[in-house]
Amino acid sequence: MKLKEDSSVQKLRGAYYTPLPLAEMMVKLFASRMDCKNVLEPSCGDGVFLDALIKSDCIKRYASIDAVEIDGVEAKKVEGRMKAYKNVKVINEDFFDFYKANRESVHYDLILGNPPYIRYQYLEEHQRELMSDILTYQGMKANKLVNTWVGFIVSCVNMLSNNGKIAFVIPAEIMQVAYAEDLRLFLSNNLSKITLITFEELVFPDIEQEIVVFIGEKGDEEKGIRIVELNNLEDLKSFDINANGFQKLQHVHEKWTKYFTNVEENTLVKQIREDKRFQKLSDIALINVGITTGNNKYFSVERKTVEKYQMQDVVRPLIGRSSHANSIYFKHEDWMQNVNKNKAAYLIDFPDVEYKHYPKKHKEYIKMGERNGENKGYKCSIRERWYRIPSIWVPDAFFLRRNNLYPKFVLNQCEAVSTDTMHRIKFNEGIEPERAILSYYNSISFAFTELCGRSYGGGVLEILPGEVGNIYVPKLDMVPIEEIRDLLEQIDSIVRNNQNIEDALDIVDKKILVDILGFEQKVCADARSIWKKLQRRRLNRG
Repeated sequence: MKLKEDSSVQKLRGAYYTPLPLAEMMVKLFASRMDCKNVLEPSCGDGVFLDALIKSDCIKRYASIDAVEIDGVEAKKVEGRMKAYKNVKVINEDFFDFYKANRESVHYDLILGNPPYIRYQYLEEHQRELMSDILTYQGMKANKLVNTWVGFIVSCVNMLSNNGKIAFVIPAEIMQVAYAEDLRLFLSNNLSKITLITFEELVFPDIEQEIVVFIGEKGDEEKGIRIVELNNLEDLKSFDINANGFQKLQHVHEKWTKYFTNVEENTLVKQIREDKRFQKLSDIALINVGITTGNNKYFSVERKTVEKYQMQDVVRPLIGRSSHANSIYFKHEDWMQNVNKNKAAYLIDFPDVEYKHYPKKHKEYIKMGERNGENKGYKCSIRERWYRIPSIWVPDAFFLRRNNLYPKFVLNQCEAVSTDTMHRIKFNEGIEPERAILSYYNSISFAFTELCGRSYGGGVLEILPGEVGNIYVPKLDMVPIEEIRDLLEQIDSIVRNNQNIEDALDIVDKKILVDILGFEQKVCADARSIWKKLQRRRLNRG
């Protein structure tokens, strides 16, 4: 983690300025409104939204426009450019202070902006307190994961008039991350219509941050939520927002990524959740993060280091990277291949005995680490003995944390451990590991993986332990173990040889879901379609 003093001014201010074409489009959406009198830009920056109002010839239409900007230099520049417009007031103030002073007395018909993206640890203590007050007042949790844009959007929704509208450029993580759960519920309860405009291409090329245009509308008639998918900013010139219909908005904490699917697809997902032939992975297993070493480079070592420091008796077989597991079985011979390729395939697990009893060579390795500052990282520094990794246990299986084409659920057959690039799976008593592994490789469970996980720039799908637990898998109690093993061997061969994973899904869908569990082929096809749609959307941003 970078400390505040090491961070750029841009990062500390969260200032990533909005491209003018995007600002113009956002203004255009509301330019025809005759009932709009009061406008707020809560994070004015370089004044791009004011420029967009000028270009649309509607800036003089409004009775008042308040533009708040914390940076004095930027505020002065914008104020100078806006001298001709007497209805524009540039306010050099922290927006959270502005909100605290005006939230009861001032309301706006239109709020436009691109709030700063500042992590909690980069905020001043005063700002942290203000944002915490804003969130907790609404019954929301305030924690160290929450970003400033969350506080901005909550404040601005509270400052909307009865039929007011808000249009913000915000991170696409609003749709999926856990720390925005309370926000999604808040917006569902306080807005009648929500529109999310997404882009396949990155809008801010300098950062790996996917953004959405969030449009919220207050009103008496609840319309719901809609997602508009565009390729890039160029598409803004020709698209018709009203061509996209609304879906019923569910007032829950759930991810909004589910709205990328249509009503029929959402119905299928709901039916699977209620189907007794399916269960959550969390019903059959403990799902935990992989081992947090605090310093993978130091504790994950190749064979020559093991031999040099004579550590053969204090190391464990290791899957250190996702690429080290290229199958659905991780066998001793797979691990040996990694060893022979000079990969970091060993994890150092020093014993719980007094340091004075350690062999000379082990002490040499520890002292070498101290000379190089390997003990100074946060995780290592807070341990009683920095060189002893806690919570090392051998899982029954692994589930990859970050994935490209598809996740892998891997059976551990060589007593290996893993770093936090993989999640550790411990099956409940009575659960046969092979049955559990096979249950994942089908179209329905793959669809749930995309729905449960979250995507980032680069097309990566990340899925956390709690999200893995929410994946639905079929119950295979009635399937003979011989058939289970035969199917696993077929899947393993497909994965090992880098063949199309859909070949494996075809086999399991037919033999398990259709022939044994009695699902119609259309259900499998529809689930496959959901998976492919969400996968394609994710990969297209890579």
